[in-house]
Amino acid sequence: MFGAHYNTLLVMAGTGLLGLVSGVVGSFAVLRRRALMGDAVAHAALPGICIAFMILGDRNFWAFLAGAAASGVLGVLCVTWLRAHTRIKDDAAIGIVLSVFFGLGIVLLRSQQNHPNAQGAGLQNYLLGQTAGMVMQDLLSIIYVCAGVLTMLLLLYKEFKLLSFDREFSRVQGWPVLLLDILLMVLLVITTVVGLPAVGVVLMAALLIIPGVSARFWTDSLPVMLVLSAVFGLLTGVAGTVLSAVLPSLPAGPVIVLAGCAIFLFSMFFAPRRGVFSRLIEQLKLRSATARQNLLRSMYEINEPRLPDSAPVTLEELVASRAWSRAHALRLLSDAQSLGHVAPSGSGAWSLTPAGLKAATAVVRTHRLWETFLIQHADIAPDHVDRDADQIEHVLSSDLIAELEARLREDGRLPDGVSPPASPHEIVKRAAGRVRPGGAA
Repeated sequence: MFGAHYNTLLVMAGTGLLGLVSGVVGSFAVLRRRALMGDAVAHAALPGICIAFMILGDRNFWAFLAGAAASGVLGVLCVTWLRAHTRIKDDAAIGIVLSVFFGLGIVLLRSQQNHPNAQGAGLQNYLLGQTAGMVMQDLLSIIYVCAGVLTMLLLLYKEFKLLSFDREFSRVQGWPVLLLDILLMVLLVITTVVGLPAVGVVLMAALLIIPGVSARFWTDSLPVMLVLSAVFGLLTGVAGTVLSAVLPSLPAGPVIVLAGCAIFLFSMFFAPRRGVFSRLIEQLKLRSATARQNLLRSMYEINEPRLPDSAPVTLEELVASRAWSRAHALRLLSDAQSLGHVAPSGSGAWSLTPAGLKAATAVVRTHRLWETFLIQHADIAPDHVDRDADQIEHVLSSDLIAELEARLREDGRLPDGVSPPASPHEIVKRAAGRVRPGGAA
């Protein structure tokens, strides 16, 4: 029954499982800022494959895996040593190991081209992979290795979690941080090596990085991120295999990577919190809210000398106070009217409603607290204070807010919708008087 589809199902199972495990392991690498380590391991594995062939003279899957693993671990140790004992940064150490090991692998690969069994061994397939040539032995090897990797990750989940987020705390607690770091890199090496026959040296890094990065857009929870990474990796392998089966002219390995890229792009643009569109919408909402606050503050400050009586504010007064265009001011007034904060008073004038006066009082209070904080505690001159502020309660402690309110009340500047304020000249004079010579508050 499955005669025509047996190989497709075999490849689908192998690449799907490989993508699942790569997504989970790669998530820890991404969180540890070691995303490129998978790329370095994949390239560093090539010399081990060639040396294993030189020793045996024939293709042996497990021997190739052992050689690739040994070479990959050596590459990880080289990166670790360079980072720990030299002034070389992580990215430079990874780049050095990647290029040197891959160059050595290419030299060894070319030197074996004249060997009678070199073509039969398929050494060149380890560069870009040969997904369509996967057989049952390859699938079983992937199953065994991936089951072992997942078991280790489950047993050491707590240790790897703390290592990923707070390495120094792990060291203080007496955990073998270096050993855990090397063990995590060994699991990364094993996963990389087992995937080389499927997608090759060049493309294996994509399976390790893309699912984890894609999942990071959707959540801040590590367990959820690991599950999403596994799902995204599984979908990457399955979708790429299906596409390559539907379009036989396309190679399976690169198509699998492109499927992962499609998932990444979807996550980057449409994730609910970190996605591009979500952040764009948040910025537009923030800009709109800031404009409404500026409108309320302007109307309050224009009316402030006449409080508790409130007089209508003309459009010309608003435009002059904020340097707005008439069209922009009218849009803001229309928006505020829909919220019940202002009402037209005839002759092009607008008045604050009781709800609008309450909202305007809260906005002015927040901004003046922020101004007072910057002048009194941040050594910023009164004429350099940025008046645009968000909810100050999220920034300052309740004790400091109470102190700032007391100072505003002392200056007669605490907005309550009733008391008239001190004059602007008196306000600046009082604030400047609290700044000691030399700029210290």
